[in-house]
Amino acid sequence: MLVEAMETKDSITNMSKFILKDTRNIGVVAHIDAGKTTTSERILYHTGRLYKLGDVDEGTTAMDWMELEQERGITITSAATTCFWKGKRINLIDTPGHVDFTVEVERSLKVLDGAVVVLCAVGGVESQSETVWRQADRYNVPRIAFINKMDRLGADFLGTIADMREKLGANAHPIQIPIGAESNFKGVIDLIAMKAFIFVGSGEDTEDKPEPIPENMQALASKYRRSLIEKLAEVDDHVMGKYVHDGGIYPDEMLEIVRRVTINNKFVPVLCGSSLNNMGISFLLDAICNYLPSPLDIPPAKGINPNTKQEEIREPRNDEKFSCLAFKIMSDPYVGKLTFIRVYSGVLKTGDFIYNANKEKEERIGKLVKMHANKQEICDSVEAGDIAACVGLKNTTTGNTLCTEENPIIFESMHFPEPVISMAIEPKTKDDQEKLGKGLRKLTEEDPSFRVTYNNDTGETLISGMGELHLEVMVERLLREFKVGATVGKPQVAYKETITKSTRIEGKFIQQSGGRGQYGHVVIEMAPAQPGEGIKFESKIIGGSIPKEYIPSVEEGVEIAARSGVVMSYPVTDVEVKLVDGSFHEVDSSDLAFKMAGSIAFTDGMKKASPILLEPIMSFEVVTPEEYLGDVIGDLNSRRAKIESVAQKGNAKVIKGSVPLSEVCGYATAIRSLTQGRASYTMEPSCYQEVPRNIMEKILEGSEGVKNS
Repeated sequence: MLVEAMETKDSITNMSKFILKDTRNIGVVAHIDAGKTTTSERILYHTGRLYKLGDVDEGTTAMDWMELEQERGITITSAATTCFWKGKRINLIDTPGHVDFTVEVERSLKVLDGAVVVLCAVGGVESQSETVWRQADRYNVPRIAFINKMDRLGADFLGTIADMREKLGANAHPIQIPIGAESNFKGVIDLIAMKAFIFVGSGEDTEDKPEPIPENMQALASKYRRSLIEKLAEVDDHVMGKYVHDGGIYPDEMLEIVRRVTINNKFVPVLCGSSLNNMGISFLLDAICNYLPSPLDIPPAKGINPNTKQEEIREPRNDEKFSCLAFKIMSDPYVGKLTFIRVYSGVLKTGDFIYNANKEKEERIGKLVKMHANKQEICDSVEAGDIAACVGLKNTTTGNTLCTEENPIIFESMHFPEPVISMAIEPKTKDDQEKLGKGLRKLTEEDPSFRVTYNNDTGETLISGMGELHLEVMVERLLREFKVGATVGKPQVAYKETITKSTRIEGKFIQQSGGRGQYGHVVIEMAPAQPGEGIKFESKIIGGSIPKEYIPSVEEGVEIAARSGVVMSYPVTDVEVKLVDGSFHEVDSSDLAFKMAGSIAFTDGMKKASPILLEPIMSFEVVTPEEYLGDVIGDLNSRRAKIESVAQKGNAKVIKGSVPLSEVCGYATAIRSLTQGRASYTMEPSCYQEVPRNIMEKILEGSEGVKNS
């Protein structure tokens, strides 16, 4: 089986020699425990990149290389590698499934050309499946679906496809159907070639043996092939013409059609198998090569020229002006900072000087490497369409565009979610303080959803992230990787503040001290903005009551004031600020004066505009055995949860709804004790909502108590 997959050693050392149409930049994404990493491992085994199968449960996988990942059996950070299949080069990124590490999926999808969405045949489309699907939609990433765990009890292939259509709105249809299910799962029928393949052997020795389609499945296979043609006819005029005139469609022609509509995001081919038992992986590899796009099949990268402010494009060609996007930073104990890049155009060589268009700084490439999880393979150059890592970039951060200074361009940056939970962390000794600072700097460079702030009132260092698990992992990394001795507090909810009514307010900053003074005077109007809009600043100055050069300073002052509200000093969000009037002094006015005036006006306006506290709301999905349904719902109701639906899935009940984050800190322990460890749940940030008055009073009382003590 591996003979056709094996490539010569030269393939790995001469990766850049592959022509672009034979390159696939793909990611494997899914809900937690759907089998992403196991699928990635099997892909590497089939392509000859690994010579022994790894196991997530045993902590022996190549892609989950981090010690914490192997101990916990989950993927924490995305891992990149390159493998080869039937003359195609596949740059593959394995991403985390847990919602706390969703930023890893976000930045991977931003730079990938295609994705494999792994779904569990038993669980179907789960909450995080919907999240990663929406992320892929945001970046228009073509995808194929692989329904995994077909040999598990309760596997439902057609039910999972129905789930995809209903919950994801996907135009999904199988291009192969399973022969048997659960313990009887033994093969697949290829609906394009109309051939059956039986899985023989087990584990590393599993092979796909071609056989005639079983007699008892011929009618079913014909039915689903007709259905596939109908589905394709809905989105492709060529197929519609053949379908209407009863024209035949040959397998090679069908393959081209499926490829075309998949790349255009009009169709999602669905395959099935069992990654753990090595069933169906070779067909998945064929589908990756046959249906997912090469860099030439997707639209050229678009960006803004920072000098002209005009949109420009970069074609995926080696003779085009060089451009790439830095999408991930990783700390390496031996070489320091590794910057992962996706090259969109041109060629980059070791020793080249390149320009960071976002930071307006020159950088030098010390070394270029291709990654295989945490292992590095040095290369001399990378070309258009490549994914690689650079050593030596000092100022580059996630989302920065690197290009030539003569032809600058800035690609659209990435969307990173706001943290929803914080905890205090303190070094144990003075020596630990320096290590803590260094460790936190490196972790914030690596993970844009991990934030560090300093509370000047209490002298505390606060770390913020996407959930309890996220913070737990970051603290564990500080202790292990950076050898920091530290104590941590309990998780705290990241509240925000906003206003509920409009107001008009003026802010003055006037100082006179003998010499040149300071004079800044602004009038602003404040109003509630739409949820999720943050702080919206707009200048309505007409006639020069404030010179144009001072307006950015007013905006900066507003943004500084918005970092600390007036209710409990939490950041302010969802406020519309309009600068409508003001005055200036020809001698005494300055940027500082108008910055201070803007800050004073915003703070005073907050006090007048009926400020309120907002709390993060989590959407949740709890899967519990039916006998514990009443207890679980009762517990959720006591936590101010809103139950939206209760559905049956197999022998279990699925409860969906929303709940304030403050009410579910430590929920993992509570649900384990309620259901004897038989229930599972997932949560992800949904929105911010006003804190009920009685709850806000308790929070304020608690805050006062802490201050007084």
